[in-house]
Amino acid sequence: MKSPPLIWLGFSATLAASVLVARASGDESRVHLAVGAGSELVQSRCAICHSLDYIPMNSPFLTRTAWEAEVRKMIKVMGAPVAEPEVAPIVDYLSAHYGAE
Repeated sequence: MKSPPLIWLGFSATLAASVLVARASGDESRVHLAVGAGSELVQSRCAICHSLDYIPMNSPFLTRTAWEAEVRKMIKVMGAPVAEPEVAPIVDYLSAHYGAE
């Protein structure tokens, strides 16, 4: 019988592989984010650098404050092409549809 840590390791490896395949192919058609104010902005800015899968994958863990920190990290550290006036609408969308609060 497999122990729970091995099951989680297998699950994590499978999830990581699927994200890498989606990213390598550039196919975001299977990712469906919630429709709402700011969704197009989020899709156009976030998908430039990474798969949109990261949004729902991280949603159980990120509060509004954490989403804002994440967006600002993407801008400052990763060089995401997001203008300052776009930060609030992106954070509003992420916290409303994918926030842990």
